Amino acid sequence: MTPHISRKRSTLAIATAVAAGALLTAGLTTGASAQPVTPSGAPAALSATARADLLQDANADKAATADKIGLGAKEKLVVRDVVKDRDGTTHTRYERTYDGLPVLGGDLVVHATKSGKLKGVTKAAEGTVKVATTDARLGKDSVAESAESAAAKVKTAKADAQAPRKVIWAASGKPVLAFETVVTGVQKDGTPSRLHVITDAATGKKLYQYQAIENGTGTSQYSGKVELGTKKGSSGFELTDDSRGGHSTYDLNHSQSGDGKLVTDDDDAWGTGKPDDAQTAAVDAAYGAQLTWDYYKSVHGRSGINGDGKGATSRVHYGNGYVNAFWDDSCFCMTYGDGEGDKKPLTSIDVAAHEMSHGVTSATGNMEYSGESGGLNEATSDIFAAGVEFNAKNAEDVGDYLVGEKIDINGDGSPLRYMDKPSKDGQSLDSWSEDAGNVDVHYSSGIANHFFYLLSEGSGKKEINGVTYDSPTADGSKVEGIGRDKAEKIWFKALTTYFTSTTDYKAAREGTLKAATDLYGADSAEAKGVAAAWTGVNVK
Repeated sequence: MTPHISRKRSTLAIATAVAAGALLTAGLTTGASAQPVTPSGAPAALSATARADLLQDANADKAATADKIGLGAKEKLVVRDVVKDRDGTTHTRYERTYDGLPVLGGDLVVHATKSGKLKGVTKAAEGTVKVATTDARLGKDSVAESAESAAAKVKTAKADAQAPRKVIWAASGKPVLAFETVVTGVQKDGTPSRLHVITDAATGKKLYQYQAIENGTGTSQYSGKVELGTKKGSSGFELTDDSRGGHSTYDLNHSQSGDGKLVTDDDDAWGTGKPDDAQTAAVDAAYGAQLTWDYYKSVHGRSGINGDGKGATSRVHYGNGYVNAFWDDSCFCMTYGDGEGDKKPLTSIDVAAHEMSHGVTSATGNMEYSGESGGLNEATSDIFAAGVEFNAKNAEDVGDYLVGEKIDINGDGSPLRYMDKPSKDGQSLDSWSEDAGNVDVHYSSGIANHFFYLLSEGSGKKEINGVTYDSPTADGSKVEGIGRDKAEKIWFKALTTYFTSTTDYKAAREGTLKAATDLYGADSAEAKGVAAAWTGVNVK
């Protein structure tokens, strides 16, 4: 693709903060040292062409790879993603089919040396994938009705079951023939719903369900005057950033469907900083998107959400009085409501980074948005939202380890959540217990958020950037932090090379230990720090 030069102009964004959010802000690490040499096990920055070549090679070799890792005759691999380390090691992510049917929980990552020698395989499910028959006893109509009933129980309005598809369910227990039904509709707060219901094809028993629309709430803590990537259009200027994959921002004008209208301007000076100017929300949405792009590119070497150099889409002014924001894979887009009374657009840096990071997770580890894997999915967005906000170095919103400290959701000036001790919000988990998988993903995420804080900063009382923290551990042990920069890199490597759709907290510990070993060595202070931080949240 021929590069385009984006026009940049100082732009006014809103400078007030209000409403609800589930986003995590970053903290400034104390005692920061000089940036170390990039480890050989760190991800290499791949051009779109280089990545496409690796995917093409993997696709050409997928039959041989399936044989090499011991898959059965009816099992085939479908290439999904590839990561290449600086030392030449490749981590190729695959989906799996059985007798032509998708295997849910069949995803895996094949790790190979620069010479092509197999180093290992990370599987979502370790058992052999095999079923007695692929002929279903149940009819699709009864399966669809059952799925709509499941949606009714979670109060999904306008529930409409799409045609069920036959699959193999292998994510838990013995693999069985099943149906996957997607029920569309509207959640209680006005968020679109795309509920996936898995039904046993022989008995009709519901095996699993998860919500595919991944959302969190927040409001704009806007950033003063900012520079935006825009371009000259046929008549005036367009809020399209060709330097970041062509990311474009659209105005839904309070509709809840469609693509909206591309935001344009006559003189390339956007917004007034006031919510009654429709451009203001678009400014902050575009700014948040470009900060998120820049973070993944500069810190992790990833070009865009999918790693393919293509930008996503932002849509502002969704619905009326909608106090939420969400990422939707089906449109590869980020959508923002205007908040209570349509006066508090949810277009802050945190919201953009959090929600768009759900897209990164979907393209990589793809942890199911339910149970412990859902908590890890949500925490991943919190962790990278922290990284984006800190990396932005915006003077109007200095990083910290508090959640929603600017929005006053509780009406008393207190933060929505606390990363150093998640339970201070009254609902989030500080540490793992056997019941963690039954807790709402926004609260079970506290385990990983707490781990990340401990890994970054360590336990105990300290003041960072003017905020006082006091982080405990489950066993009373003292944890020494390794610094947020290294903690981010370890989490990203684990997400992209070792996490799968079924990763739980125990597997996350294993994955992050492998990532730390790849980056810094098995006996490194960083690997020991990972182990200590997980023990500090009772994940052993």
